[in-house]
Amino acid sequence: TLDRIALQVAQAEAHEDHSAMVRLSRILFAEYASLKRRRGLIDMADLERVALALLSDHALSGWVQERLDARVRHLLIDEFQDTSPLQWHALYGWLAAYAGAGGGGAGPRLFIVGDPKQSIYRFRRAEPRVFEAAQHFIVDALGGTLAACDHTRRCAPGVVDAINAVFGAIGQEGLLPAWRAHTTQVDAQAGAAAPLSRLASAERPPRAQRSDAQEAERVWRPSLTTPRIEAKLVLREAEAGAVARAIETLVRAQGVAPQDIMVLARKRAVLAQAADALAALHLPHVAPEDLRLAELPEVQDLLAVLDVLASKGQALSLARALKSPLFGASDDELLALAQGAREAGGWWPALMRLADDGAAPAALRRAARLLAQWQADARTLPPHDLLDRIVDRGELLPRLAAVVPPERHARAMEAVRALLAAALELDGGRYASPYNFVRALRQRRVLAPPAQRHDAVRLLTIHGAKGLEARIVLLMDADPEPPRVETATQLIDWPVDAARPRRVAFIASEARCPPSLQALLADERAARGREEFNALYVALTRAEQRLIVSRTPPKSASPAPSWWARLEALAQAWPAAAAPIGAVSASHAEFVALPLGRRAAVAAAEPVPAQDDPAARRGQAVHRALEWAATAGASQLERLAAAAAAEFGVADAAAVQAIASRILSSADCAPFFDASRLAWAGNEVPVAGVDVHAGELLRIDRLVCTAGESPTWWVLDYKQGGAPQHNPAYRDQLAAYRRAVQALQPGEPVR
Repeated sequence: TLDRIALQVAQAEAHEDHSAMVRLSRILFAEYASLKRRRGLIDMADLERVALALLSDHALSGWVQERLDARVRHLLIDEFQDTSPLQWHALYGWLAAYAGAGGGGAGPRLFIVGDPKQSIYRFRRAEPRVFEAAQHFIVDALGGTLAACDHTRRCAPGVVDAINAVFGAIGQEGLLPAWRAHTTQVDAQAGAAAPLSRLASAERPPRAQRSDAQEAERVWRPSLTTPRIEAKLVLREAEAGAVARAIETLVRAQGVAPQDIMVLARKRAVLAQAADALAALHLPHVAPEDLRLAELPEVQDLLAVLDVLASKGQALSLARALKSPLFGASDDELLALAQGAREAGGWWPALMRLADDGAAPAALRRAARLLAQWQADARTLPPHDLLDRIVDRGELLPRLAAVVPPERHARAMEAVRALLAAALELDGGRYASPYNFVRALRQRRVLAPPAQRHDAVRLLTIHGAKGLEARIVLLMDADPEPPRVETATQLIDWPVDAARPRRVAFIASEARCPPSLQALLADERAARGREEFNALYVALTRAEQRLIVSRTPPKSASPAPSWWARLEALAQAWPAAAAPIGAVSASHAEFVALPLGRRAAVAAAEPVPAQDDPAARRGQAVHRALEWAATAGASQLERLAAAAAAEFGVADAAAVQAIASRILSSADCAPFFDASRLAWAGNEVPVAGVDVHAGELLRIDRLVCTAGESPTWWVLDYKQGGAPQHNPAYRDQLAAYRRAVQALQPGEPVR
């Protein structure tokens, strides 16, 4: 009934039959309310309306308020700027009884906290004007005090300066008249040398090139092997890649802990692309996922196994199960099985023939034996017990750990555990067969549990980041495409002091708004503009020390200045990325394989501050060139030195090459960069200090272990200047490195 009425409403809207829309909408709401009553359900709107009735109805409110007064002495409400008019009237119905009583003890002590500049929930009817009305009520009617605060204990001075510059300009334009400059409690020394940076953005190709691409798209392409190239997606991926590489620099070159980095965007789709780019670099991250449990790859693999056990003819599910980490069959083995299936009459009988065939691939023999056992178990075991047996006897968890990238280990294991839990919890575990359980799980919206990692980069929407903070914040999609003309807009004229809206109107298209609603539409657009500023304010104020912004250039310019346009002039250019030789990633992977007797306790390290001293920047460039040469080889030194010089703004790349060349060709140093003479090598290796350095993170420029019968660990440190071996501070530093490695490699020589 609801679907049919909703369709009729849509048809009436398409024909602009307003009287029919009103009549059908009333029927729709009545049917929906009847459905909820029959099923004993309520939604959030019901909760708000019932609270309003209990606190404002003359017959009920006295009884309810008397009991609230007996229990509540202090009422504290946070984030009050997100309150809707309906919620405010429910609260007002209780507190208005104490109007004029002053502070003599009547009623609860009321304390509300809010910031209209952070009101970003208009889709939930949040109204910043409610906060102003509550202010006046508390001060005038309850004798309260207004305490305004524009002082932060979070943001460093450089971040606050950027916020003041951006919103001061907006205030001067008359778009944010109540803006007051902010101050900070944070010490100036705690901030970054470049508090606001911008990443280089990939430019859109000229229109002629885009036309050529569109013409090429008309040519037939094998869609199974050749993806469609869309300019928008390519540019989005370029932005995501730039963000991921910047994070890689922060984490692996500057020592920033991943959990100290937050990536923000308006939409989850943008964050999903950033997550893919971070995964490609093997950087740990947690993205906001609103995925159904049945969409997780590990869950899909197990559901494919249950599919096969329920119906042996499911060849596609069997192929997925065999290819999954549970069995690990190769493509060639599956092709051979497919050919055998033509003679055997199907994939399942072809597989069963291989159970005792010594010449068959080991993966397929193992799969045949286990699947035959599990098919017999499926006749007597409920889904949870069957899944538990598959996970246990199939050794799924260790097999997952062997093939899943390290940064996704926890997520993969959690997916398996969540499926086992769902087999018990879904509809009270009523499903007694694998077929019914799989069917219910795929049809129902069972959400996957959120990823939980405390050592990962956080990817959040701006709404999801409300109330959170991070040392470094990267803001993506700062220059979006101009919004299209809104359709099906709801206009509400609800004065804050009124108990109900004066007008509610629906317009099919804002481009064809009737004259009688033009003023109301102008108010709606102004409110959207304020919320856009509020979202920018929330994003910028999440950063403690540093802000980095990125964008995908829009196809057409927005009529109003974008976030990027307001931030670009204030931001320093992020250092140009070096050539993509993968040296930094390789050194990180090498550290994972370090054969330490005990794990090093890795703690957060302070980022390396940018230095303007030319000698210091040259030293950093030499350091980077040596790091890359250790992986790419000395033959590439000219190119590596040029890339390192460009990264640190060194004009004389030849000087960087000359210094690095002297080290790599030195008889004393060359063995430490010769892979054939080393059993293990790593760059930028973090280890925990011992003795007086206990708990401190030590980062070794290069750590190697020589090959041979008597392996020796060598701690290498790069310094500029003459005779650094005679500097007591340097000697103490190297001694601390040596003690840390010695504690991790007991009994082995460390020099």
